[in-house]
Amino acid sequence: MQHIKLTVDAVVFSVIDEQLKVLLIQRKQEPFKGMWALPGGFVEDEEDLEPAMRRELEEETGLKIKEAKQIGTYGTPGRDPRGRTVTVAYYALIDEKNSHVTGGDDAADAQWFNIHHLPGIAFDHADIIAYAMKQLPS
Repeated sequence: MQHIKLTVDAVVFSVIDEQLKVLLIQRKQEPFKGMWALPGGFVEDEEDLEPAMRRELEEETGLKIKEAKQIGTYGTPGRDPRGRTVTVAYYALIDEKNSHVTGGDDAADAQWFNIHHLPGIAFDHADIIAYAMKQLPS
């Protein structure tokens, strides 16, 4: 019997003060407590993927987005120390005027970071961010 957990992650970009930034949350819980990660979390049993991503994003950052695009699935064994976990990643590019965030739920904090000056990133989220950057319009 498989024991695979399903999560969703949101890679949200915005141009703030003329700099490309990505939204990260500071983890309140282990694993990687205190480190920065993409907003996201576990999909509930009767929940579809995109609504789960929107719910997690809003719970952890207060941010509501209108449009998001599914960009990939990440399931390398060992990517999450809690056990085998597969995540479906989404990306969005939002306007600066809609970029107010605040940490909530599992997030001790939520902040925008310059894409070229990221803090230490938990899980394999740096790889997901790098792939999402390739999806941005030129």
